[in-house]
Amino acid sequence: MFRQSNSETEPSPPPWYHRIGPGLITACVVIGPGSILTSSKVGAQHGYTMNWIVVVAVFFMMVYTTLAAKLGVVADRSPGDLISHRLGRWLAVLIGTGVFFISAAFQFGNNLGVHAATSVYFHFDYTIVVFNALTIGFLFWFKDLYRAVERLMMTLVGLMLLCFALNLALAQPSLTSLVQGFVPRSAHTLDLSLLGLVGTTFVITAAYYQAYLVRQKGWRKAELSSGLLTARIGSLIMALITLMILSTSAAVLRGQQLNSVSEVASQLEPLFGIWGQTLFCLGLFSAAYSSFLVNSMIGGFILADSLGLGSDPKTLAPRLLTTTVLLTGMLVALYVIRSAHSPVAAIVAAQAVTVVAAPLMAGALLWLTNRKDVMGENCNTLWTNIWAGFGLLLLLAMAYYTASQKVWPAVREAFG
Repeated sequence: MFRQSNSETEPSPPPWYHRIGPGLITACVVIGPGSILTSSKVGAQHGYTMNWIVVVAVFFMMVYTTLAAKLGVVADRSPGDLISHRLGRWLAVLIGTGVFFISAAFQFGNNLGVHAATSVYFHFDYTIVVFNALTIGFLFWFKDLYRAVERLMMTLVGLMLLCFALNLALAQPSLTSLVQGFVPRSAHTLDLSLLGLVGTTFVITAAYYQAYLVRQKGWRKAELSSGLLTARIGSLIMALITLMILSTSAAVLRGQQLNSVSEVASQLEPLFGIWGQTLFCLGLFSAAYSSFLVNSMIGGFILADSLGLGSDPKTLAPRLLTTTVLLTGMLVALYVIRSAHSPVAAIVAAQAVTVVAAPLMAGALLWLTNRKDVMGENCNTLWTNIWAGFGLLLLLAMAYYTASQKVWPAVREAFG
């Protein structure tokens, strides 16, 4: 008698690209219009010398995304339930409300990004209404929402990688200067304003949401290694796309003032021709729309969980609150497009919420992953806590910068 081979008795593991879904989704929400504009501005102003800052930001993003993935795989409850059970519902609601307002503020920018990418070809102010309607339909049409989102994000990440890589090839960057940019060399790199580049890459709300994504994926303790792998791969994809955009700008837009992503696109047309501009706009649209969808889910799902309304994609409350985030961002963006006035009060309020919510989320995540009753034998190691501690200090530094340089001056100006 012949023995059955392992391939006949055991199901083969899924392809690698089916195991990195949660990490890809996190990468999609981080790479949005804000990060594209910030990376382009930094490249135009500083050349390749800021590459090392991208690496630092991505490293700390990887640390916290890994913590969240481990929590989502190992814990028997969602993060909101864990915080409510051990520290009180009030803290969970505070975090959920903060994330909701941060997501709504980001959504305003994502709407403007979609508008900027499409307005080059479609002179219609209400394209974002169409895309919001399609997104809401997407939320309620698919029963297996996670699987649908994962497949869509794979497509959009592929488009981003292709478009920005071709743009970089057209720019023909100096490889020597690009490599040298990974080594800090001058004092001006410590300028606090460069925390903006860190802030668009080290996005704690997206890292925190990884805990929900791995639960939606259905991973358990046996898949812990896959969960940690996907978190790291997602972070590496973030680094790659950000560095491609920064290097393209450093090569061809050095010394130019860039105030919007549409200005970046318009500056590329004389250099690369209509195809270069089209590639950038297609990459921008992929980044904006991927962030458009997932960012709204972050706000809706985390708030629903904090309120005790559930975080399963099959339940109604998370989808309804996600829709609320979408509509809020759309209405604010329409106001800006039609009136040409920036909603300063809304932006300042969102920045003020970020000052409080971002360090609070990082602290809660670090605390939960150190609890033996939550993580069992999978508690953080000493080195993990050391690097996560440095990441928390970085978030506090960004919070201080935002409060002192943006929120307080705006409040002082408003009240004379």
